[in-house]
Order: sequence, then structure tokens, then C-alpha cells
Amino acid sequence: MTPLLKSPDIFCHEDYAGGMHAIRSATEKGTVSILFVEAVLDSLREKGVDGRPVLERSGISPALLSLPEARVTAAHYTALLRETAKVLDDEFFGQDSRRMKIGSFSMLCHSVVHCRRLDQAVRRTLDFFNLLLDDLHGALEVSDTAVRLVVTERHPERPARILGQEALLMFTHKLACWLVNRRIPIREAAFRFPEPAQGREYALMFCPALRFGQPKTVLTFDPGMFLLPVVRGEGGLKEFLRQAPENLLVQYKDSQSQAARIQRRLRPLPPADWPSLEVMAGELNCSLSTLRRRLEAEGQSYQLIKDRLRRDMAINLLADPERSITGIALELGFAEPSAFHRAFKKWTGARPGEYRPVLFSGVVGGAGR
Repeated sequence: MTPLLKSPDIFCHEDYAGGMHAIRSATEKGTVSILFVEAVLDSLREKGVDGRPVLERSGISPALLSLPEARVTAAHYTALLRETAKVLDDEFFGQDSRRMKIGSFSMLCHSVVHCRRLDQAVRRTLDFFNLLLDDLHGALEVSDTAVRLVVTERHPERPARILGQEALLMFTHKLACWLVNRRIPIREAAFRFPEPAQGREYALMFCPALRFGQPKTVLTFDPGMFLLPVVRGEGGLKEFLRQAPENLLVQYKDSQSQAARIQRRLRPLPPADWPSLEVMAGELNCSLSTLRRRLEAEGQSYQLIKDRLRRDMAINLLADPERSITGIALELGFAEPSAFHRAFKKWTGARPGEYRPVLFSGVVGGAGR
């Protein structure tokens, strides 16, 4: 992660001005639950660091913490992770009693790109984390029917390091996906801890097949995926590191899922032009009932996908003080501003006019401003 931490302005922010360019930019950015922000702040607090200045330098208003349903842009959350890593000199964000000093992840990546096969690269990745971390341990268990990525804690009697487990799993999985240049589907995800408040996000972070309160934290994969050759090399590593940690912890959607295919279809279009579910089924070469069944298996629905896209677009567009709320409502395909107000309150717990001042209150700078 060294390049990104030395260059806090490398995350490229798109200009919101300009009709469909604004809509497309807002749709592509996505949002993150405020609960993940709170987890990072808890980690800073445990290390004796005042999180408020870190939050404000990241462009996140502390007032958002008072809204349990609030969300922040992916750019702001990425900025928070970078600021936290810099303040702590720890690319594991204070989630272990031993720091993972800045530059560690870059060194790991330079090492694993020289592995021939994915199973070798993942084992080396876990060996690296196990060498640097004291409290969390990763292991790869291989059988004829499954490969299991297992995370255990040295002190299981203590409260679970949920952010640490999330980070270790996603660092390892996303790096593996990048190394073979394809998505590695997660068959099942089990977690030792009870379902956390942010657990509803896990279907997108990992997979729809979730179980909590299990004996171990385990991601289960099909074994054939780990026989794939490593196709990445030193040439693409600089760009991969430049995009971290967003490409590891924020951009976590399964690009092969039905929901992801639908999102890719909808993103270039203004919401008013989004096709009906029947038309979408035809474009995906399946029947209406088949598409509904596939989405249900992923824990999704067409309406949920559209609502999530609109929600993320709305939050990103509200971050531009030059845009009127009425104009945003129309751009998002709402016939009446009142309908937008009701929908936004359902998504975030506050109306747009209440949410927008909170976005900027107390913020002195940071990402996306």
C-alpha cells in the first residue's frame, strides 16, 4: 500500500457537473455503511488516537455518526482508511497488537506475483500475514471437494476483531482474484462471531450463503480455482497498489452474479430509461421466472438493485452543494420531489434536506470536496 499512502490525492474524483456524466459518476462510486466508519474509529480509539481529526481530514462529517442508517461515499471511506494507516503507521488499521508497517502490503504483492499457481500465492500471502500479525492467523485447508480459508484468533475468549477478520479475508481474496485476473466465487462464508450490525452488507462483501456464530471463520471455495496460473506480474502491480485499499475493501461486488450483470446494464442509463424486469430478462437470455429465481438465490431483487443504485447516486450527488435537491430527484427518475424525500429517508433515516447539511457540518477538507 506504500504508493497510495505516500500520495493521499491519487484517488481521482470525477467532476459531478454535466448531466449524464454526473449520473454515471455517481452510480459508479458506491457507498459504505457508517457502521464500517465507526469500526475504524473504534480501532483508533483503542490505540489512543482521537478519531475526529482523522474523520474530518477524510472529508467525513462527524455528525453522520448520529444517523445509524447513514452511508458515506466510497471515496471518503477510502480516504479514512488511508488516513488511519498513516496515523498509526499500520496497514492493518490497528486491528492487531503488532503493527503492519507502511510498505508491508507492497512487499507482499511483489512477492506473490512470482508464484506460478494460485494455491502457492495464497499460501505465501497467509504466511506473510502470519509473520507480521500476532493476534490473527490465516490458514488454507485443501480437500478434494473444497478449499477453505480459515481465520482464527489467538485470544478467542476476547471480543472478536471483526474489522481485522474482514480485512484479512478480503485482502487475501481480492489479491487472489487480481493475481488470476478473474473473480474467485465464494461458495459459503461462516463467521465465528454473531451477526454484527453491518452483517447485512456481507452478502455483497462475500456471498449470499452466510452463517454466523460458527466455530471458525471460514470462506469456502471450489478447489479447481486454486489450480489456476498466476497471470499478473510486476507490470500491473503499480496500478493495483495505487487503487488500494479501495480495490480490496470497497469494490467487493461479485462481477459474475446476476445482480452485478444487471447493475452493469443499468449504470450507463439515466434511471428514467431503466428497462422493466421483463425486458431485462430478455437481454439476459432467460425467462422472467428464471431471473427472479436467480436473483432470489443471491438474496436480491430487481427493485432492491434499483433502490441501491439510486441510493448511492443520491448520496454522491448530494455531496455537490451546487446541485438542488429537486434537480437530483428528477435526475434519479422520481416524478415528484416528495417521493424522493420518502425514499431517501427510508434508505438513510433522514430526508435529503436534513442529510445534506450533516454531510458538510464540521468538515474542513478531505476526499470528494
